Amino acid sequence: MEQTPVRTRAFARFLPPPAVCGFLLLLGVVFVGAYAAGAAVGPVAPGIVGPVSPGSGQGGTMPGHHSGGH
Repeated sequence: MEQTPVRTRAFARFLPPPAVCGFLLLLGVVFVGAYAAGAAVGPVAPGIVGPVSPGSGQGGTMPGHHSGGH
């Protein structure tokens, strides 16, 4: 029976199980695929802008919205 060196056994003890490595690989593939699909499609609504910030001089409310709560 062939013996493995002590360094190899010590290093192998800190490796995650193969299922975890497979999951992380699959997660990376899904992320890359989703990023590529999003980049190919482009923006969802090109003319839309984010909410108006309070310091922009417009009073902190978005046009067409009431400032009262419900």
